[in-house]
Amino acid sequence: MSAPTPVRDRPGGRARRSWSGRPGLLGTLLLSVLALVFLLPFLLQLATTFKTDPQAASSPLSLIPHPFTLAGYRQLFGGGGSDGVPFMTWLGNSVLVTVVVTIGRVFLDSLAGYALSRLRFPGRGLLTVALISVMAVPGVVLMIPKFLVVQYLGIYDSYTAMIVPLLVDAVGVFIMKQFFESVPREIEEAARVDGAGVWRTYWSVILPMARPALITLTVLSFQGSWNEFTHFVVTTQSADHATLTTGLVQFVSGGLGSGTQYPLKLTAALLATIPVAVVFFVFQRHFVRGGSAGAVKE
Repeated sequence: MSAPTPVRDRPGGRARRSWSGRPGLLGTLLLSVLALVFLLPFLLQLATTFKTDPQAASSPLSLIPHPFTLAGYRQLFGGGGSDGVPFMTWLGNSVLVTVVVTIGRVFLDSLAGYALSRLRFPGRGLLTVALISVMAVPGVVLMIPKFLVVQYLGIYDSYTAMIVPLLVDAVGVFIMKQFFESVPREIEEAARVDGAGVWRTYWSVILPMARPALITLTVLSFQGSWNEFTHFVVTTQSADHATLTTGLVQFVSGGLGSGTQYPLKLTAALLATIPVAVVFFVFQRHFVRGGSAGAVKE
């Protein structure tokens, strides 16, 4: 029996094989260009924070500050100075409100979500429908009712008005409710057999299992309360209760200082975005780990 004759490559076959890797290379190049396009505004903002006012006005698209200056950062952290920008007051109010609201939302939303998913009480179905209905209402529709309520309660222009209405969030309750419904009931039944009550079962057994949902809720609550604007507009008035969002809007609109002040404004905006970015990138690892762990268990 004769040995099989080896098949030779056809003319041009090598050229076609060399082109087989080109689509992946072209896709990578295209994605890199798109990434640079999306990063360009941020890079321009970062570069402008180190420019002087004349240079920012004359060369707004330049990525190299010349001369390089830290005047914008010194003005912001110097207590306002001659520019009248109370950045540290804005920062302190934002940190206070965000920390309290985030802790409150994580606790109260998880508590309400567990009650809606596990406890049986009259009106439970109606509350669930109302929860979903609230999620469909645009926030801007509630501005005037919210203003009237805080006025009626006598808490207008106070930290109480800034914090209390934000402590419970319909989206957070819904997220926790959906997660708790995915937990097997056998785990709770075993805890009750061991003598654990409802509160003990929730706190010591179910809540530790809800780490992925709690991390998601923490990130969403932090981002939402840090970037909140309309709520603070209708519940506060004095400069002592201004946050980064309301203060920056007043600053950019020309309510503080004079002139363009592009470096100072962009410096304040850049510093306002850093905490949210840090929280997201820190907890991003937990998102990945939580998803991987869930996939392995399944």
